[in-house]
Amino acid sequence: MNRKIDWSELFFSSTGRAGQVPSIIAAAVLLLFLAVYESVVTGALSFLNWIVYPILFYCGACVVSKRLHDRGRSGWWAGIILLAVVMVWPRPQGFFDFIAVVVLVWAAIDLCVMPGERGDNRYGATLFRLTPGEQN
Repeated sequence: MNRKIDWSELFFSSTGRAGQVPSIIAAAVLLLFLAVYESVVTGALSFLNWIVYPILFYCGACVVSKRLHDRGRSGWWAGIILLAVVMVWPRPQGFFDFIAVVVLVWAAIDLCVMPGERGDNRYGATLFRLTPGEQN
């Protein structure tokens, strides 16, 4: 990669592109924070849910959107992916949750396994150095 990732930009901006590794780390941090938060905050502190969940949702949308941009897709697909996460959290229970699991498997393969687009795309400059033979 030809530049370092700005973590605050990754979590709080939906424009631009993000590579696989920073996106996976950011998603893991968000899921870990959510799991710890839900296990610690109970009872009288549950009013914090009105603050914490929207912030986590926004940060998740930004991370997923940037990764989708790197794959050449619109960031609006992040809405479907995050809806699937909300449907199956903390565990899937019904038929529609099965559909959400299928969406999440697709998203995991597409966003975590498949490489980003080589070269610049409409969402930003490439994250990789191109060799002279690969330039557009």
